Amino acid sequence: MIAAPPPSALIRWFRFHVVGGIGVAVQFALLFVLKSVCGLPYLVATALAVEFTVVHNFVWHEQFTWADRFSPLQNRPSRLLGSWPRLWRFNLSNGAVSLVGNVALMKMMVGQGHMNYLLANAIALCSLANFLISHKWVFEDGTN
Repeated sequence: MIAAPPPSALIRWFRFHVVGGIGVAVQFALLFVLKSVCGLPYLVATALAVEFTVVHNFVWHEQFTWADRFSPLQNRPSRLLGSWPRLWRFNLSNGAVSLVGNVALMKMMVGQGHMNYLLANAIALCSLANFLISHKWVFEDGTN
């Protein structure tokens, strides 16, 4: 069986944004529930929503955006064990960029600028940095 060539950077960029778009919806929904329904302070709700979304996006990136970088013949337990270092790198990179970026921007826009927390959340997205870090470091293919 001949393996399909890896997707181009443009296709990967598109896939990254499909996953990210779903992640934005997840983050908005969770932020709304945590802040408006559960009554958590907006910064705590933001941090929790971002972290949940980071893990959600990691799972989808590994299965969709960068799935070609992993052997389909690799058994499930082995692949899962291999995911932990990538999840750790994803959290250290994308998670840190997203968490620090979102919380800092929310503090500025909501805390000081008195903007609605959901509107501020829409503005506080760190997409380009997250894609580049993921493409080059988290889901590296070993050929770079």
